Amino acid sequence: MSDGNRVEGQQKTPGKPRRVLRYILRILLAVLSTAAVLVAGLCLIMDEVFNGPSETARNRLTMSLLEASATKWVPAVFVGGDTVEQIRAKVAADLPEGLSDPTQVVVRADSPLSGDEWADYPDGLRVEEVHGDTYNAYVMLIQDPSRVYLASSSQRYARSKPGTRITRQIETEGAAAAINGGAFFDNGTISPEVGSVPCGLVVSQGDILWNDGSSYYGFVGFNEDDILVVSKTMSAQEAKEARIRDGCCYGPVLIMNSAVNEEAYNTNSGYNPRTAIGQRADGTVVLLCIDGRQAGSLGATYADIIDVMVEYGAVNACNLDGGSSTVMLLRDENGEVQTVNNVSLLQEEPRRMPTFFMVRPQDGE
Repeated sequence: MSDGNRVEGQQKTPGKPRRVLRYILRILLAVLSTAAVLVAGLCLIMDEVFNGPSETARNRLTMSLLEASATKWVPAVFVGGDTVEQIRAKVAADLPEGLSDPTQVVVRADSPLSGDEWADYPDGLRVEEVHGDTYNAYVMLIQDPSRVYLASSSQRYARSKPGTRITRQIETEGAAAAINGGAFFDNGTISPEVGSVPCGLVVSQGDILWNDGSSYYGFVGFNEDDILVVSKTMSAQEAKEARIRDGCCYGPVLIMNSAVNEEAYNTNSGYNPRTAIGQRADGTVVLLCIDGRQAGSLGATYADIIDVMVEYGAVNACNLDGGSSTVMLLRDENGEVQTVNNVSLLQEEPRRMPTFFMVRPQDGE
């Protein structure tokens, strides 16, 4: 009798896992249903913004989403690729045609480092912090512009050859400092092709390494006289004629010939991590990295970058790749490379990229 009871009890046991499984499935169904409702609601809100009466709201949302790797595909779903390109190009619409005027800058390379500005920085390099309402920023000043150049992950780019991380590239170059560079292939996935090849024109140490003919809305680079040149577009032939030694594409151009890009200043950008490069009238190079998408630093708009560049006296300046690409590195007095800005906590290491602006060590170091 006891054996029969034991067998009967064993027959009832499988019912418990089935009940647990039903509970789990019900919970999953509830979670998925909630998620579906939230996604549908978000899509309705975004559709209202993209196709609603406010062009300013549409443009701001478009640019905010384009600036993030994972969401850059979203605007085209709602307004189409052509409209997205029109919005992107609008930030450069009021800039003059052609290149910036190199006579705006007079590099005093033969004068010794002197004066209060550089008294405590005999190596001609210093970093300062700037704080805005929504961001924390780091400004690096390099007194000698001949030290700044565009480093490349490869002399022969290919989709099959991944880009490099800035932490490795600075060691390869033996550079004193570095920031991330220009545009690159990024389809928003984790594919090894992301960051492998640039977009637009790339000139490194006098050689044209890449020119895919893609239309970007800004070019920035140094000519052979160590003067920073900015323009809305740049062809390979124009680069040769302008004697560009190092440069890449991104944008928009923020300041040109001491004039602010009013279109970029007033519209079309969200709060994001930012990187930019500029030059003062005396030749000093201004590198800027701004933290974003963090509790203590939401990020900056184009207007914020322009304000910082104007404050530091930049006569020409251009926005570089930002978002999760934003990194500033500096080699300390012990030769160790330190990360100056605060990168996203979600990133264990910097992204792979094809181009970087590097700073050579001072002569004699």
